[in-house]
Amino acid sequence: MDISAAVDRFLETLAAGGSPHTVRSYGSDLRQLCADLGAFDAESLSETVIREYLRKHGKSPRTRARKLCAVRAFTKFLIEVGVLSGDPSVGIEAPIKRTRLPKDISPEQADALVDAEMGDTPLRDQAVLELLYGAGLRASEVVAANIVDLDLKSRMLKVRGKGRKERIVVFGEPAAEAIERYVDGERADGESVFSGRNGRLSTRTVQRIVERRRGMAGLPADASPHSLRHSFATHLLNGGADLKTVQQLLGHESLGTTQVYTSVSVERLRDVIEKKHPRGK
Repeated sequence: MDISAAVDRFLETLAAGGSPHTVRSYGSDLRQLCADLGAFDAESLSETVIREYLRKHGKSPRTRARKLCAVRAFTKFLIEVGVLSGDPSVGIEAPIKRTRLPKDISPEQADALVDAEMGDTPLRDQAVLELLYGAGLRASEVVAANIVDLDLKSRMLKVRGKGRKERIVVFGEPAAEAIERYVDGERADGESVFSGRNGRLSTRTVQRIVERRRGMAGLPADASPHSLRHSFATHLLNGGADLKTVQQLLGHESLGTTQVYTSVSVERLRDVIEKKHPRGK
C-alpha cells in the first residue's frame, strides 16, 4: 500500500472517533513523514526510517514525543489492517518531557474576571465566563455544547470532551442564572448553546472574551480560558474536594493526569500536616 494512501485511510478512520484536533495534529506529522519518503510503500516502514524522521524534525523533546505518538498510532493501524506484521516503533523510547503546568489564578482574581464591569457586556459573554470557571470546561467544550444537552433546572450539561467522549458536568446558580439570562434574552435559534454571527461560537471568540475581561480585572496577560479550567480544579482541591471527583469533573481518563494538572497548593499540604500529624504544629 502506498504510504500516502495509507495515511489518508488512517486519518479517515481516526476522524470517525477521534477529536478534530488530534486528526489535524496527526495528519500534519504523518504527511511530513510522507513528504520525506516520497513514493514509498507502507510495508517498508522501519525503525531506522522512523528514527531518522524523528531526528530530522523533532527539534525538542516535546515535538519528538508528539511525532512518535502519531507514528505509533499509525503503525498500530497498519498492523490492524494487515499491512505490517510487527510494530517498527516498539524499540524507540519516547523522550522525557518536562510537564509544564498551566498557571492558575486566585479565587479573588477569578471572581474579578467574571464580575468585571464592562459596560454593555453581552449576556453571552457573561454566560461563557461563568461556565468556564463554574464547570471547568475547555473552550472547545463550551463551543460544542448543544441546547438539548442543557438542563438549567438541575444545573447540568452533557459535554463532549477529547475523543468525543461524553460526560455530565454540574455548575452553580451564578452560572445557571447567567446562562438563563442569555438564553432568554440574546440566544438565536439553532442547536448550539452559544452562537455568533456565523453560527456556532468559535474557540477563538471564547479566547477573546477572556482577553477583553482580564485587563479590567487586573489579571496577567497570559490568563486564558485554560487558566480558568485549571483554577476551577485547583480551587476545588484547595477547598477539600477529593482527586477522583475532580478527575470526573475534568473528564480525565487517567488520575495521574489530574494529579499533574491540579497541583495541590503548598498551603493546603501544610494545613493537612498541621491538622493531622501529631507533631505538625
